[in-house]
Amino acid sequence: MFTQFFGNYLLNQNLISPEQLFDGLQAKKNTRMKLGVLAINAGYMNAAQVEMVHMKQSTMDKRFGDIAVEFGFVTSEQIDELLSQQPQGYLLLGQTFVDKGYMTNAEFEDALKDYKEQYSLTDNDLNEGENSKSGKMVSSLIDLSTTSNPELYEEYIVLLMNDLIRFVGDDFTPLTPEFKLIPKPDEYVTSQGIEGVLKANTSLVAEEKVLVDFSSRYADEEFSTFDEFVEASACDFMNLHNGLFTVNVSNDHEIELTLTPPVTVKGSTCEGFTEAIALPIQYTFGTVTFVITK
Repeated sequence: MFTQFFGNYLLNQNLISPEQLFDGLQAKKNTRMKLGVLAINAGYMNAAQVEMVHMKQSTMDKRFGDIAVEFGFVTSEQIDELLSQQPQGYLLLGQTFVDKGYMTNAEFEDALKDYKEQYSLTDNDLNEGENSKSGKMVSSLIDLSTTSNPELYEEYIVLLMNDLIRFVGDDFTPLTPEFKLIPKPDEYVTSQGIEGVLKANTSLVAEEKVLVDFSSRYADEEFSTFDEFVEASACDFMNLHNGLFTVNVSNDHEIELTLTPPVTVKGSTCEGFTEAIALPIQYTFGTVTFVITK
């Protein structure tokens, strides 16, 4: 989840453009992690030192780590430690932006430092992925104070982010939420109601092609056009996510919630959502908006 919010952070800080973010998300899967970015993240080197090593590399056939050790920037043990690390998604995304020239190493270093400070993130937080700080990130993105139950709404959105990563893919960034949504006539709306202490309507809204791609990812099948299989997959995702949410609420809060059957309608037949949180999720294949009424 921290990778997805890192992209949102860079966008909101005007460090990258929406077009650059989209391009970076697409290219991230082909990015090779470089030692310089790992060293910056670990605090072993700064951006200026990394650039010095890169300049030296252009004049001699030596590896980055060997030159960095010769300069005295790092030790051999630190290089071995960095090489043994599993590249994290937020670092790969930052590396992609640097490789494409959208950011310099210095800009990436400053952005990463500020991002960690803003959310009080440690390296363990970023490596482990899921913890209590996810809620802080969600609440900084969306004002939940006007909802009927801010704690449950926060848990719902944190779970949504994690379920999208698990079941659809991690190549997305949440965008700035809105508080009303009128679906376009050619969009599809898959909705499911939550009944109980938290009474809300939840929906997935997307254009036809985007919904086809989303459903293909989720079902792990190749759909080409909207049909009953695409509709069933969209409904199944909503039912799966909402089902996991109701189980969590029952286990953690001893609150029993029930779900209505999910349905899909065309946007032209939907009245829209005026008292709601509409959270756009920018995937590489398009934007999927999740709506939950307040």
